[in-house]
This record gives sequence, structure tokens and C-alpha cells, in this order.
Amino acid sequence: MSPQAATPAYRRLSVEERRSQLLDAALSLFAHRAPEDVSLDDVAEAAGVSRPLVYRYFPGGKQQLYEAALHSAAEELRGCFDEPREGPLLPRLHRALDRYLTFVDGHDAGFSALLQGGSVVETSRTTAIVDGVRRAAADHIMRHLDVTDPGPRLRMTVRMWITAVEAASLIWLDEDKQPPMEELRDWLVDQFVAVLTVTATRDPQTATVLSTLSD
Repeated sequence: MSPQAATPAYRRLSVEERRSQLLDAALSLFAHRAPEDVSLDDVAEAAGVSRPLVYRYFPGGKQQLYEAALHSAAEELRGCFDEPREGPLLPRLHRALDRYLTFVDGHDAGFSALLQGGSVVETSRTTAIVDGVRRAAADHIMRHLDVTDPGPRLRMTVRMWITAVEAASLIWLDEDKQPPMEELRDWLVDQFVAVLTVTATRDPQTATVLSTLSD
């Protein structure tokens, strides 16, 4: 008789591998459903494990799992504006927004739930995580503008624009992702130049920044 093919040995996942598996399953669910519509049973089913196993790795239950998933999503969003500071600014901003809007497109319901608030799992910690993404985006943009000590007007202008990007993204989702992503991206870049132009009439620092945009 010919020898039977060896059965692949079962490999027990490490703590970090199992935690990552559960987190990936949760992220996939939170991407397309509001947090309050996702249960631990849903996460367990998506990961192919039991509910008690989910609790073993996330003893804080759904709240802890949601915050961990939010941290992971926030890290990805923070990286969207982390573009190499090479070449003209506006093409860099185009590439950063491409990544940001691609994230929005792939996490539609979850993105809306995170930014609109009102979730049953929203806390001061989750709010701080989202606010950290906004501040990180502002810091990246200031570095792109080559500004180390922004004045209040320039700082406010950049933060207002980031808020506008968020609002436009939410409206875009509500409008069935119209206009096309590329058109939305170009419009948001035009808005950035426009708000800088308005601020430049009142702020010499912003005027200096504006003069370098085409360099």
C-alpha cells in the first residue's frame, strides 16, 4: 500500500496572532456596519471561534474590542497624510487625499459611525482617538507646508480644512459616492488653496506659505 499523504499539523495561534485575527474580523464588520449593530457573536462567527474565546482576548467585551479596532483604523488614517516631502505640495496633497478617500470608500458605514458620533459605544476615549487623527493630519500638513511654528490663523485654517474634508467625505457617502472620487479629491485640493488664499489677505505667514505652493 502506498503511504497516505500526511495531514497538515494543527498550529495553535500565538496570543498576538489570535488577537490580530479577532481584530481583523471586527474591523471587517465595523467597516460596513455601525458599531451598535455589531455583536460579539457576529465577531466570533466572522473569526470562526466561540464567543468565550472573544471574551478571553477582550475581557472588556464589545467596548474594548471596538476601541482596539478604532485604534487600528486611526493608525491607518494617520498614515494617509504621511507623504514624503518631495516635489510640489499640491501633488503630494492629491496623493494623501487619494489614500484618505480610498479608506473612506472601503469603510463606508464604519467611517460614518466613527465621525458622526452618537454610537452607543462612543466614549471620551473613542472621541480622543478620532481627534488624534485630526491633529496628526494637521501636523503632517504643517510639515508639508514647511511650517514649524504656525500662527493661530494658519493653524485654524488648516484645521478648518481638515474638518471640511471629513464633512465632505460623509456627504459623499450619503450621496452614493458622487461625484467620482477623483473629482472630489481635486475639489478638496482646490478648497485648500482657496481657504489659504482668503487667510493670506489677513495673515502674512499664510501669504508666504501660499506663495510657495507652486514651487
